[in-house]
Amino acid sequence: MSTNDQLIASLGTEIDEKLLQQALTHRSKSSKNYERLEFLGDSVIGFVVAAELYNRYPDLSEGDLTRMRAALVRKESLASVARSIDLGSFLNLGSGELRSGGFDRDSILADALEAAIGAIYIDQGFSAAHDCVHRLFKKRFSDLSPAALEKDPKTQLQEYLQKHSIDTPTYDVLEVRGADHDQYFVVSCHVDGVKKPFVGEGRSRKRAEQDAASKAMESLVD
Repeated sequence: MSTNDQLIASLGTEIDEKLLQQALTHRSKSSKNYERLEFLGDSVIGFVVAAELYNRYPDLSEGDLTRMRAALVRKESLASVARSIDLGSFLNLGSGELRSGGFDRDSILADALEAAIGAIYIDQGFSAAHDCVHRLFKKRFSDLSPAALEKDPKTQLQEYLQKHSIDTPTYDVLEVRGADHDQYFVVSCHVDGVKKPFVGEGRSRKRAEQDAASKAMESLVD
């Protein structure tokens, strides 16, 4: 069994060889990398996870479902799924990333997993991508408990400020980088009484705001 055959067996579906190689290639290695596939796979995973939670927990509110989805698709969770199929050993990285341990970095593993799902979607269609996500997340769906979930950073920050009679924070977009299909956001979070804003980054405005809110909470609670 070839190296790629081992990964295909773990994913449980065939993938076109060229698409698979692109899904495994970091931008440090080639301009023909996984970033576009990652963009697509992110949406596929998000939808499949949201649909599963909607059907699995008919009595949960939108807010609870949103927190559960966020727990499953956050970077650390995706990286854990990637490690479960040893995805890092299949990655094509530039020399700098290889030296710095990029094959085991959460952000790279999460992005590559999303890219692999995007590749499956393009090559085999939504049904195959849906089934793959279900296989990879099966244990995590079963283990996830609504009662054990923490609220997202923006909600935590807002509730903390309300408790201390401080106005709701404001968020401003400082910078948007990249093409329309592959944008990267830098956002500031302003809290009354704190001179310096908290700055967050992410591949969507929402993720950047959550990152900024998380940094605000770390600073205020400490």
